Amino acid sequence: MRKHVAAFGALAFGLALLALPALAQQKKPLASPAAKASVTIDGKTIAIDYNSPRVRGREGKIFTQGGLISHDPHYPVWRGGANAATTLHTAANLTLGTLQVPAGTYTLFVNIANPDQWSLIVSKDTGEWGLSYNPAKDLGRTPMQMSKPPATAEDLKYTLTSSGGNKGTLTLTWEDKQASVPFTVH
Repeated sequence: MRKHVAAFGALAFGLALLALPALAQQKKPLASPAAKASVTIDGKTIAIDYNSPRVRGREGKIFTQGGLISHDPHYPVWRGGANAATTLHTAANLTLGTLQVPAGTYTLFVNIANPDQWSLIVSKDTGEWGLSYNPAKDLGRTPMQMSKPPATAEDLKYTLTSSGGNKGTLTLTWEDKQASVPFTVH
């Protein structure tokens, strides 16, 4: 009986040791954690759900040809985040830049072919992984206003801000790029 108890104890100890790496991984922060930006204008909420990648020492190697994003299968169309697709939820009809966006849920992509003039792509396709892009599902595209952030942005960040009245701005900032689009809530 003692042999069985000792063998069982050794087995339990061995299994516990095998589980340690899995437990350590669970405590490790995600490389691209989930994030959300939202604003309420005229009682209507507009929100963006995304995963926020980090620069992690890759300054100057994110948006360049041959850089990190150029390895996405739909380059120069970029998923505008990491992991699952970046999602726009709007409780109101919007004029987003030059694009009419009915209330609903959409996926956002960004065309970065021209480093000085990005285009925001609003796709009707939802629920897909971030690397799935079908141009036939585009609701449309609108130009983005480009600028540089005051300092390198380590974390990709979307912001939605109210500009007063029924107007606001959607801004995407990462590394040395900042791209924004004005919107109007209807």
